[in-house]
Amino acid sequence: MLLRVDITFGVVLGALLIVAVTVAALAHLGRAREIAVAGVRAAVQLGVVSLVIGWVVGAVPPLLGFVALMYAVAVRTAGRRVTGNRTWWWAAVPIGAGVAPVMTALLLTGVVPAKGIAVIPITGILIGGALTATVLGGRRALDELHARRGEVEAGLALGLLERDARMEVARPAAADALLPGLDQTRTVGLVTLPGAFVGMLLGGASPVLAGAVQLFVLVALMAVQAVAVSVVLELVARGRLHREE
Repeated sequence: MLLRVDITFGVVLGALLIVAVTVAALAHLGRAREIAVAGVRAAVQLGVVSLVIGWVVGAVPPLLGFVALMYAVAVRTAGRRVTGNRTWWWAAVPIGAGVAPVMTALLLTGVVPAKGIAVIPITGILIGGALTATVLGGRRALDELHARRGEVEAGLALGLLERDARMEVARPAAADALLPGLDQTRTVGLVTLPGAFVGMLLGGASPVLAGAVQLFVLVALMAVQAVAVSVVLELVARGRLHREE
């Protein structure tokens, strides 16, 4: 076993969470409460999922319902991270546009078997990647537009369409959202051994098979995130996803 789950495990886990909260508070990062809430929520959510996962993967209706729940939570989380107004729901578009076609292709080609035990983790990984890309891309694009609004106005004065003027300013910033995924893929095996690889090894798979699965996950994530960033950038440039001035 990789971890021994007992009282010591719980104590160490709690101590690590306290360290994270304390450091954030002492450094005045403004995220101490969010870190504490995130840690507690993660424990509760994973506990519940661990109890119901066997039932979910055994039948189609609960499987689809669970996937829909993952998607809804991702949309809400991403949207609220990007903006606090009612346009947050537009986050559903980049996340869906990134995950749906990739997951459909994987199922139709048989690369991912149409079984709950495979669909749930792969879909969860892809939705998580799309969520991260949408948040980073959307926030960076809107921040840049706010900081450089004079350049947007200058573009309009030169005759550019509003969408094009905003795109010229926001595109380079939004593209930075792809960097975490790119760096993870470029350094895999040299800096880190990601979860899918380690999990396959612990499950008894050969190193070659574990490496193939991890490579598949990383490449699929890059495709999903590229689509998500492109779509959220377009939504920001067209003013669909915005912040109140």
